[in-house]
Amino acid sequence: MASMQKKVLLISFLLLLCACREGRDNGDTEVLATVGEKVLKRSDVTLLIPKGISSSDSLFMAEGFIKKWVKDALVYDVALNNLGNEKAEINKLVEDYRESLVRYRYQERLLRERLTADIRESDKLNYYEENQKKFILDKSLIKGLFLKIPADAPGISDVRSWYKQTNVETLEKIEKYSVQNATLYDYFYDRWVDFDAIMENIPLHVSDPNAFLKANKFVEEADSSYIYLLNISEYLPSGSVEPYDYANTGIMEMLINQRKVDFIRKFEEDLYNDAIRKGKAKVISEP
Repeated sequence: MASMQKKVLLISFLLLLCACREGRDNGDTEVLATVGEKVLKRSDVTLLIPKGISSSDSLFMAEGFIKKWVKDALVYDVALNNLGNEKAEINKLVEDYRESLVRYRYQERLLRERLTADIRESDKLNYYEENQKKFILDKSLIKGLFLKIPADAPGISDVRSWYKQTNVETLEKIEKYSVQNATLYDYFYDRWVDFDAIMENIPLHVSDPNAFLKANKFVEEADSSYIYLLNISEYLPSGSVEPYDYANTGIMEMLINQRKVDFIRKFEEDLYNDAIRKGKAKVISEP
């Protein structure tokens, strides 16, 4: 009988799940399981079921989630009833952790808001110039243009000629062509990008990026589905100093971390002095 009830529950859950995914959820909060005053609702479980899986897999996953929720709730209740005086210690630890987390989140927000505003462009440039050894590339960077085009797209011979040119007129032709035909079009003549990230889109293995970049300005590859065209206008081999514009974000993080300790110390000291002065906090006696 219990097994039959469980099957009915799971079938009902699946029907409700399907209704929800098909937009027929009427806002009900159907209960799937309870342990004491704790309640597991359908909406809690539907969030955990991946879309697109079969009905049988949905049933299997739902049963697993429900069973685990019930077990966890039961273990919690048993533990709560048998810990005795340790509950007070746990509550204290939880509250300490909560306070620590709130302080951390607020201080991180302050750091982002205030320190980011305080760091000037000249600060970043000076740091970059004085710490070149911290900005040595462990990968190759390139500037250029990349196209991934279906093998049966029209005008392939024209594109093979265009992508090697960098004049404005030809670039406009490539852009217009790409809107209608290219699967992927990436223009990066004006910024440095990771060479390996670009090569992940091309079916070509490069064991030595530095040597490859030294020997190749244009890359043309093809498979049964696509044509891959890469124009490398500039490159920086690994071991070079990172360009300032590429390192900019990292420099900001370094400067924030460098100033973090002093900022937090001053913030806490000012907060303390202000609270004592206004009577919001009192130190009753010295230890």
